[in-house]
Amino acid sequence: MKREEKEQYLKRGTLAVLNVLRDIEREGVPVMVNYSRGQFISRLLFADSDQLIIDHSSQQQDNQWVTTSDSIHISAETRGAKIEFALPALNTMHYDGLPAFSSPLPELLWAIQRREFFRVSAPLNPVYWCTCTWPNGEVCRLRLQDISLGGIGTLCDEAIPVELTTGMIFRKLQMDLGELGLFELDAELVHLGQHSVIGSKNETRTTPRLSFRYHGLNNAQERQLQQAIFSLEREARDKERRFQ
Repeated sequence: MKREEKEQYLKRGTLAVLNVLRDIEREGVPVMVNYSRGQFISRLLFADSDQLIIDHSSQQQDNQWVTTSDSIHISAETRGAKIEFALPALNTMHYDGLPAFSSPLPELLWAIQRREFFRVSAPLNPVYWCTCTWPNGEVCRLRLQDISLGGIGTLCDEAIPVELTTGMIFRKLQMDLGELGLFELDAELVHLGQHSVIGSKNETRTTPRLSFRYHGLNNAQERQLQQAIFSLEREARDKERRFQ
């Protein structure tokens, strides 16, 4: 998005900025801290008119490097909006007896309302699986293709029931993301399509694709999904760097 297009989402001034940051703090929304040598996931611990306080990274190397950076960008995904702002520096301090970072309150930030949630492609290895129950009572496994805070895209390696239609609600759909967590949630089938790939012998292989939208996602589930999506995005970027 061009800067001039983002101006409509600009929040400027202490009160406006503080209102957004306090929402992030109150809801426990994870924040992504990007700096010149890397990035890490953190939490906003406190914000007032003078400063904001961010939790330390779980990696000591990040905690050392980020304090030497003079260009820090913070982003967070709230319900339907992406929050972005810049900080000149992060200074080490203690908050509630634990190490943390502080910085002056930013003069402005962007709260960008999103028509579509940012999607992250699932890795090919390991494969992440979703388990649900077809209308006829049979249990099936779906390969996760992509994930966002709005829903998931999956691939089915077998024929799908003919009675399957969009609008159906799947109760207690399980999404196994390995070390990132096991999620059980309700989801609405919003699209039935096909996914085609060219095989090694130049043949076209077509697989049913099912797209789901989360149904009745609560705040705790949303926070857990945010953490998982951030981790998947970070792993994808790390893999890109290794092959550059």
